[in-house]
Amino acid sequence: MSSQSSISAGAKAKIDFCCLQEGCSGVVDFNLTQIAQNDFQAVCPVCHRAYTLDPVLRDKLERMMKLIEAIRNSEDILGDSVVSVNVAGGEVRVPYALLLTRLNTLITLNLNGKQVDFHLWVEPSSPETFR
Repeated sequence: MSSQSSISAGAKAKIDFCCLQEGCSGVVDFNLTQIAQNDFQAVCPVCHRAYTLDPVLRDKLERMMKLIEAIRNSEDILGDSVVSVNVAGGEVRVPYALLLTRLNTLITLNLNGKQVDFHLWVEPSSPETFR
């Protein structure tokens, strides 16, 4: 995968997780586009523990990056789309683009026998997304 993907130019697709070091309260974060770098490491800002990505995790995060690219390429469609939720007395229509930025996106992975939540934060590429 090229590190010059369509979301890498100014994109903000940040991922973070709680440091796995016992007793550390740090949050390790990095831009998802950085994982394409061969020498990539994420470092805890508190205890300075370094994390490298094994091939399986790297593959999952690279596929997540491709999913974000597909969403970005569809922003013009998503800007016109809504999610309809049936409620007592009718329905509520929520703009799809609003859901993408207001819902917490989590990827839960098993790392060394421990379930770890990776939080994904994606900013829209255009302010027009929220027309």
